[in-house]
Amino acid sequence: MDFKIGCHLSSAGGYLAMGQTAESIGANVFQFFTRNPRGGAAKPIDRADVKAFLAYAAEKGIGPILAHAPYTLNAAGAEDRVREFAESTMRDDLKRLELTPGALYNFHPGSHVGQGAEIGIALISGMLNRILAPELKTSVLLETMAGKGSEVGRNFEELRKIVDAVELGDRVGVCLDTCHVWDGGYDIVDDLDGVIREFDAILGLSRLKAIHLNDSMNARSARKDRHACIGRGKIGKEALARVINHPRLRDLPFYLETPNDLDGYRAEIALLKSLRSDA
Repeated sequence: MDFKIGCHLSSAGGYLAMGQTAESIGANVFQFFTRNPRGGAAKPIDRADVKAFLAYAAEKGIGPILAHAPYTLNAAGAEDRVREFAESTMRDDLKRLELTPGALYNFHPGSHVGQGAEIGIALISGMLNRILAPELKTSVLLETMAGKGSEVGRNFEELRKIVDAVELGDRVGVCLDTCHVWDGGYDIVDDLDGVIREFDAILGLSRLKAIHLNDSMNARSARKDRHACIGRGKIGKEALARVINHPRLRDLPFYLETPNDLDGYRAEIALLKSLRSDA
């Protein structure tokens, strides 16, 4: 399978513009926010733009695209208005993504804000039970979290509890963030095989649909979530090269969320391609 590598792009110009930008920097996948990352209404869908993008993506071999929910989406919030915003936002996002079949939709599970992880898990799974439907064309992904504050999803076990409580659990996958799992305590530098085995035992590797490829500014277990450019953090270039080449991960799509502009992403994509083995 081709190496699926890309980065986070601005959605301001629409789908076709994102596809063309991805192609221009050597990417064949990309991630984008469904709306302002701090929340708010999404701009209307331009169906002609979507149609043009789908044709362009098919021609250039771009995809899967990864839509990222806004950071303010918190299904585990303590206030009704916070949870209602999360549910209405996700419902609207998934409706819009039906126009781009095969897309992935990633969201941070949420923060229980002092209610306790078990209540947070119940609130998150409850929202998914109200939203998910068998005919959904988009895979919904829970993101692995670093564990700062009261985040839910700080370990594989918490994600498994959410999945187990979702009636249509086969519609839910996982996006593994290398910075987050490192900051959360998983040793992907010296024991990548062990981390993969643990993920498989708890969640099942068939549920892993995407990887956020990020270095970390922090030492392992810091629980701070501060991304670094590839090779400039505590995970390091060699360890991340092992991630993209691991036989159980290499066929997944990889999305950079490093602190970069387009030229920086172009350079990182070229670097990662040079580190990719043919095996």
